[in-house]
Amino acid sequence: MEERLQKLIAQAGLASRRQAEKWIEEGKILLNGRPAKLGERADLTIDQIQVNGQMLTSVQEKVTVLLNKPRGYVSTLKDPDGRRLVTDLLVDIPQRLFPVGRLDYNTEGLLLLTNDGELAQQVSHPRHHVDKTYLVKSRGSLSVKMAKRFEQGLVLDDGKTAPAKIENIRTTGSSCWFELTIHEGRNRQVRRMCEAVGLTVVRLKRIRLGFLDLKDVATGHYRRLSDSEIVKLRNFK
Repeated sequence: MEERLQKLIAQAGLASRRQAEKWIEEGKILLNGRPAKLGERADLTIDQIQVNGQMLTSVQEKVTVLLNKPRGYVSTLKDPDGRRLVTDLLVDIPQRLFPVGRLDYNTEGLLLLTNDGELAQQVSHPRHHVDKTYLVKSRGSLSVKMAKRFEQGLVLDDGKTAPAKIENIRTTGSSCWFELTIHEGRNRQVRRMCEAVGLTVVRLKRIRLGFLDLKDVATGHYRRLSDSEIVKLRNFK
């Protein structure tokens, strides 16, 4: 049966549909020996598809893992500066997984990696409003006025944020700890939101993603998601 090229590539776990579309536009996908065009369809039983020089032959086993990312790793598949990759931590996963969204170099905590492009799109698409909760340690204290600004939405250089949720505020010495829940996924969003109210983040850890948390997953370790968790993610509204 014919399917759109980007869907076949995503099903094979090589990239998300969006990334596959970008590869098609860049001429990195060959269909039966010629550069493919966006919108073309193919049937793996009769057509030959090459992705960055790799022949697409069959759909891989779908694997999704929950990683407790340490600081000092980048959430990409390659890094021009030679920094450590989150995929370096997946020591016994033979499939090529890619991160669902990103945690920056100095941010730790819950990160999903998968070879299921459709699942990645379901989790990361803004319309599904999947909550992301971060444990934030900042210099200074979080006042009631600051908390209200988070909850009302903050104006950043790329527009106003959606309302956030602040919980479990506690102060220790010159530092403040609190939990911040958002559902957007802008670049360095939590750090920029804190900067907008005058707080400097000294530690940032994602502790929950929707119904998933870091229970029983030590820093630098990971676990495979269960079939029931995958189903729940696919049906997330």
